[in-house]
Amino acid sequence: MTGPRGGTPIPSPGEPGSILRWNLFIGGHLSSSVPVRLVERTVEGQLVWLESGTPMWRTKLPGGAHLRDIPPQKRPAHGYPLTADRWPMGSALIHQPTGAAHAVFWLFGRKQKFRGWYVNLEHRAHHGEDIDVTDHELDINVAPDRSWRWKDEQSFADKTGHPAYWSADEAVAIRAEGVRVTRLAETGAFPFDGSCCDFQPPRHWSTPRRATNPRRALL
Repeated sequence: MTGPRGGTPIPSPGEPGSILRWNLFIGGHLSSSVPVRLVERTVEGQLVWLESGTPMWRTKLPGGAHLRDIPPQKRPAHGYPLTADRWPMGSALIHQPTGAAHAVFWLFGRKQKFRGWYVNLEHRAHHGEDIDVTDHELDINVAPDRSWRWKDEQSFADKTGHPAYWSADEAVAIRAEGVRVTRLAETGAFPFDGSCCDFQPPRHWSTPRRATNPRRALL
């Protein structure tokens, strides 16, 4: 497919370089929607590239609050309005293994320096170009030396049992998923084996444009 005015070809959906939408939901409400580029897709999963400063959509919340800190019963029934923004954090290569309840981020800082890994415990559903992610709150920081620590344990515990989040039994499964990933880090198995720590996106990839305003504020 040819790009605008006969420029750089635009990859077809599913091809490396094609643009997908990474939609993050917290407690059933959309928190953010960010365009990402597909790096690779196999039966084992896919890799996507999230570039720092990418134009995105985020929920417009009162007083600078974060969606995870607002109880679902205090949110508008039809979700919050969205506002245009840019991805405020560094760039990341994201591994989304097929059928797994987690994703692993390679985090990059200035001059594409690798800063470590971030494990997001989550449930994913794919709908065409949309990657809908239900966040499971509990996460793991993994340093470049593969030492690791849990993140947001108290917030995860506080949300357990609420109907908008997860039951006590589901919480056990979520934590068990995290434990499985930490074992990969401890043994230096993929994705913690040193691969992709020097990843560089192709030079011809431009920063994705802001996608159309997502129609769904709720899962």
